[in-house]
Amino acid sequence: MASQGLKRAFVRGFSILCVAATLAGPALADTATLKAPALPAGTVTDGAQPENLSAAQAAAFAYYKSGAYERGLSDVAGKATAWIRSEARKTKHPALVLDIDETSLSNWAELSANQFAYFPDAPCRSLPKGPCGWAAWVARAEAKPIAPTLALFRTAKANGVAVFFITGRSEALRAETERNLKAAGYVGYTQLYMKPDLSTFRSAADFKAPVRGRIESAGYTIIANMGDQASDLAGGHSLRSFLLPDPFYFIP
Repeated sequence: MASQGLKRAFVRGFSILCVAATLAGPALADTATLKAPALPAGTVTDGAQPENLSAAQAAAFAYYKSGAYERGLSDVAGKATAWIRSEARKTKHPALVLDIDETSLSNWAELSANQFAYFPDAPCRSLPKGPCGWAAWVARAEAKPIAPTLALFRTAKANGVAVFFITGRSEALRAETERNLKAAGYVGYTQLYMKPDLSTFRSAADFKAPVRGRIESAGYTIIANMGDQASDLAGGHSLRSFLLPDPFYFIP
């Protein structure tokens, strides 16, 4: 589990909580809430047990299906768009940095098919049913654009802002990733930075922050950096950061 977690942290990374949640079974996909029956009076319990994994999984599905997730994406990306418009023209060589997974592209088809579990090398032949292996999913290049981010991308381009993608996807997935970005409408970005093959980092920030530093060293001012994980944003090298909602997995 530990080695899988490290690999996951820079492929698209799922938390141990989400991996274990798949044991709850497919019925949870259509369950908005789960409530345990009331315990008999005087029942002895541990008292320190965290939230049940089945309930956490059901809550994530409910959050997505309720429309709250889409509203959260639109709210944060809308604020980023307004910031870009206000800062672009008064900044020399302005730049926007975007993460890819659950920031620019949505992997919901794979996430929901796997019920948030992670299968790095499984085939992906039965969508909308799982399992759907991560590498096989990426090879399909079918991830849909996150619409508010695509709108932000287009606003940035229209205002003379250079756009850079920095992703934890490995360099081995470059061709598939570039094909998917193009199909999703992300055309005309300046550069795509990917994690070197076989490299490991304790945190995504240890890879991404130095890359942002390199962008600045090339003469750009990063006026905005947007991602779905705190580790996408940690480490500075941006005038302002924007965190999109993502309760589906965690990347340290």
